[in-house]
Amino acid sequence: MSVSLSITLIGVGFFLMLLTTYVLKKGRIPEKYSLLWYAFSLIILLVAIFPNLFSYISDGLGFQVMSNLITAIILGTLIILTMALTIMIAGQKKKTTLLIQELSLLKSKIKELEEKENDK
Repeated sequence: MSVSLSITLIGVGFFLMLLTTYVLKKGRIPEKYSLLWYAFSLIILLVAIFPNLFSYISDGLGFQVMSNLITAIILGTLIILTMALTIMIAGQKKKTTLLIQELSLLKSKIKELEEKENDK
């Protein structure tokens, strides 16, 4: 790996860490998803600092090229992230449905009480 590529990867890794920290402090993402982005940053930094380590890992796992290993890691992470977001959306839908039902019950109760109040 060339020196310029290593320096670029180190810069990208640190930038991603800083960006994740900033977004986390602003409260835009939950902590559990920030851990995923910190893991990405760490992997990028490890690739930049120890390029031979990932060559040994990719050879050990049967990948012909190290970039195939990195692509597999990214693809696997995206699949896990998609599943987590799907679970989160399904949970939000259940909560929204429950909230709508509770609101409807409260509205009917208020209407009933108002009708009793008007009958007096």
